[in-house]
Amino acid sequence: MIEALYNQRIKELAAAACGAGRLDAPSGSAMRDSPVCGDRVRMEVRVADGRIVALAHEVKGCLLCRAAASVIGLHGVGLSAADSEALRAGVAAMLAGGERPDGWTELAVFEPVRQHRSRHGCVLIPFEALAKAVAEG
Repeated sequence: MIEALYNQRIKELAAAACGAGRLDAPSGSAMRDSPVCGDRVRMEVRVADGRIVALAHEVKGCLLCRAAASVIGLHGVGLSAADSEALRAGVAAMLAGGERPDGWTELAVFEPVRQHRSRHGCVLIPFEALAKAVAEG
């Protein structure tokens, strides 16, 4: 059970920390945290012509949270505010048993989280921070 939840690909994504860091001049920034588990994510974006042109994140959290932020670092550039919100909703739906959002194949690694409702927030927090940061940008 734990092996599926914290699988090798999740460990690799968390270690890669794609997009980790800070932006010099973000146009939008958001912090999200979980008082339950202590995960904390700051997402920064630079938006031009309604789309993310640069993003960065700082994560103080568990393996699942760090891996989710890394997935955003891989694919987040180019998203609009509507795309970011749809992605957040799609990840929430996927964790509840629905389909994975189109084009985000790495999200398949989080499918074992479905059975661990207490861990859904760990995966969702980076997507919530992204949607809020882009909305501000």
